Amino acid sequence: MSNQDLFSEANKYLVGGVNSPRRKIEPYPFFTKKAKGAYLWDADGKMYIDYCLGYGPLILGHAPDGVVDAIKAQAELGTMYGTPSELEIRFAKRLVSNVPNISMVRCVNSGTEATMAAVRLARGITGRDKILIFNGGYHGTHDYVLIRGEVSSEPMPICKGIPNGTASNTILAEFNDLGSVEKALSDGSVAALLMEPVMCDQGCVIPHADFLAGVRKLCTEHGTLLIFDEVITGFRMCMGGAQEYFGIDADLVTYGKVAGGGMPIGVIGGPRKHMENLAPLGEVYSAGTFNGNPISMAAGNEALRILEEKKVHTKLEKITRLITKGLVDILPEDSALNSLPGMFQFYLGVDSVETRKDVAMADKAKFMALHRALMQRGVFLPPSNTETNFLSYCHDKEIMEETLTIFEKAMMEAQGG
Repeated sequence: MSNQDLFSEANKYLVGGVNSPRRKIEPYPFFTKKAKGAYLWDADGKMYIDYCLGYGPLILGHAPDGVVDAIKAQAELGTMYGTPSELEIRFAKRLVSNVPNISMVRCVNSGTEATMAAVRLARGITGRDKILIFNGGYHGTHDYVLIRGEVSSEPMPICKGIPNGTASNTILAEFNDLGSVEKALSDGSVAALLMEPVMCDQGCVIPHADFLAGVRKLCTEHGTLLIFDEVITGFRMCMGGAQEYFGIDADLVTYGKVAGGGMPIGVIGGPRKHMENLAPLGEVYSAGTFNGNPISMAAGNEALRILEEKKVHTKLEKITRLITKGLVDILPEDSALNSLPGMFQFYLGVDSVETRKDVAMADKAKFMALHRALMQRGVFLPPSNTETNFLSYCHDKEIMEETLTIFEKAMMEAQGG
């Protein structure tokens, strides 16, 4: 069946024809048949250079041999136990040894579960109810983080189904605005500040030089726990994630994506004094039938081992420089390009992007026109300028050069040249 036929069939059984609204592309998405390395192949047999990479987890590329072998070997031994396994210990030891300021972890099954448990843990430790998040940040799909609004107005749920009372315990601040953070924390009622150290759900909004240090200082002063949501940044920019890259210690950190080697995973980590508040040692409940699933543990162990031994991040830095240098020469003058090792995003119609409001000023229609032109030529980016484009260990110099050649032609077409 073709992509179009599959979408027609999918609409009979799947809501909107997809299992996640972000996968909806007009007039219809392509349906992936297989993937390997830096490439996807769709139901029509078309090949794409992939910069979505499953929205981040595939830092080693699609179906890396070592990870696939680890999954196959573990599947032969059992896909789910409901009991502890040695794999969990090995995974935890490897994660703790690579990440600053973490001595214990709890494994769950997604980034949403990880941030939800971290917020509950912070509330249990502090005895406070309120949390602070940044407008435009993304922390999964539990009720307390699906809140938006201007800082000066009443926070509101972003969709139906979330009680208005839930929003009353979530406060909003603006990323890269320390004044808004200080105001939000000033009354001493906030249990946790939950933040992406890089705003990855706004494309790639990078913190100002003094912003994270200022946030850390304010949280300490007001007795608020600082939670870094590193579901995307963890293990991507470097082995120690944003904590290592920016030199800031959070009180709790959440991981996902890369840590599972492409399999579903979420992780909450922190110092022993905080983590031992979780059951069965403490009074904050956190449980899950699939927590520490052996398939995810096997995949994650192997993925982290490869990251340690193959100097993956050194290569990611090089190819990030290659593609961003090339894009600077191709993008029009009224555009912005933000990047960190292994990730980048460009914004059309604006000169710079430092805040959520800057992202909102970018020309989304021009971005989508370029996105369509790139897809037609075999380059797949996440279908929004508020998503991040990712690079993997399999993206090499030749792929960068091919991408830039395609990009230049697609840009001319999108601009009507």
